[in-house]
Amino acid sequence: MNATDRTPADLLRSALAADPGRPLVTFYDDATGERVELSVATFANWVAKTANLLQGDLAAGPGDRLALLLPAHWQSAVWLLAAASVGVVVEIGGDPADADLVVSGPDTLDAARACSGERMALALRPLGGRFPQPPAGFADYAVEVPSQGDRFAPFVPVDPEGPGLVVGDVALSYAGLVERARADAARLGLGPGERVLSGQGYATWDGLSAGLFGPLATGGSVVLCRHLEQLSAEGLAQRVESERVTRTLP
Repeated sequence: MNATDRTPADLLRSALAADPGRPLVTFYDDATGERVELSVATFANWVAKTANLLQGDLAAGPGDRLALLLPAHWQSAVWLLAAASVGVVVEIGGDPADADLVVSGPDTLDAARACSGERMALALRPLGGRFPQPPAGFADYAVEVPSQGDRFAPFVPVDPEGPGLVVGDVALSYAGLVERARADAARLGLGPGERVLSGQGYATWDGLSAGLFGPLATGGSVVLCRHLEQLSAEGLAQRVESERVTRTLP
């Protein structure tokens, strides 16, 4: 990664320039058996499409607040980087009533309806599948995102010092997020090529750092595991071996 990178979007661009074909996010759901692997290039394509959706169809811009009501999931990671590409402030588990727009999973739709702005719903089905029946009052992400452009350019340059992320009692600018992710990675001894397995959720900074931003900031990759508690010790050992994991942060 480049020392001059100051936003998560900068980190992703550097990863794309360095090695677009290497894995970046490998996702497991141990309740369903789902496995999805995204290379840097594939992940960046999802981010570009989602950023275009966010900036264009949803008319979001720098400083707007997005309540992200999603679990730790590869699509959550996409939304985090897409918002950072536009300059939108992500509030993890934020109050939809106080947000400009909301992105919800299937289990939080009732709460998400408190948002008076744009509402986007994700079914979180394997392979990014659609809802069988679109939820009333929401746009279905899986329907809206495929037609978006594969390249993204923000209408307004993102200010690295502007507000970027709120999770729990932690509020960070984009530059602060990158700095903190680098500091966490240094403390844990993470370096380029590190393959980190994380079973932590995205409801805390530690979970976000272990399950996305730390590996991204240091040229590594993440094996993100939802419902990891349902995997046996033998199954976990097999996954560590098959995925060539170098560090486990359950």
